Amino acid sequence: MIMKTASLACIALLALSACSTSTTGRKQVMLFSETELSKMGAASFEDMKKQTPISSHKATNEFVQCVASAITKNVPASAHKGEWEVVVFDSAQVNAFALPGGKIGVYTGILNVTEDQDQLGAIIGHEVGHVIEHHSNERLSANKLSNIGMAVATVAVGASDLENKGLWMAGLGVGLQYGVIMPYSRSHESEADIVGQELMAKSGFNPKASIKLWQNMDKLGGNAPAEFMSTHPSNQTRIKQLNAHLAQSMPLYQQENSPNCKKPKVIPKPPAAKEKLG
Repeated sequence: MIMKTASLACIALLALSACSTSTTGRKQVMLFSETELSKMGAASFEDMKKQTPISSHKATNEFVQCVASAITKNVPASAHKGEWEVVVFDSAQVNAFALPGGKIGVYTGILNVTEDQDQLGAIIGHEVGHVIEHHSNERLSANKLSNIGMAVATVAVGASDLENKGLWMAGLGVGLQYGVIMPYSRSHESEADIVGQELMAKSGFNPKASIKLWQNMDKLGGNAPAEFMSTHPSNQTRIKQLNAHLAQSMPLYQQENSPNCKKPKVIPKPPAAKEKLG
């Protein structure tokens, strides 16, 4: 009986297979309103602008703005209505992101990995793909449901006569993390890859560049954790999936629609972090 009751933690997460459907046909649940998510996104973005230096390099900003503008023109209104705010952060991080509410951040570090406008289009397309598919809402909803499930299991185990209750609860937490939460996150990444590849193609960027991008990323990967213990698919898995999807993406690409965004020959290095006094 106790095992059945405690398994509500997992059942709660399995409820994620209901409610709505993504554009790729994957079942979703979203417990938060888009207004709430937009406010969260805007607040997070403002915090990041205060904490991370913003690039003032004209050519770099023009390049990123050019690519982002081409991408966001093709974003459905269901993801965001109105203008997008795009900021280039002066940081060596090899990263970029998009947030609900029309916010895009690109770190200068990733511009050293992207060779041209097409590869940057793949990056921004992928990040905006997360917004299009409402992944932030799903992740917050998943966390909320997992917390509810763990709370129910804690009460159930606490009322039982099981031995090693702490060990049992720790095991349940690991099972939720590796069995549900991480695969769920990996499905988001794979979906954003596919949606982003189609979005970049519609925006005039060659979708084949998404594959070259992840080949570049693979060279930087180093000793990455095993895929089943990672929130992201392996680079090789992504490359394989993107290759397979080219049959759908390439017909959307029209070379004459290329925005012709010019990457500067030199991306200035970010300033060294200042040593804190006191």
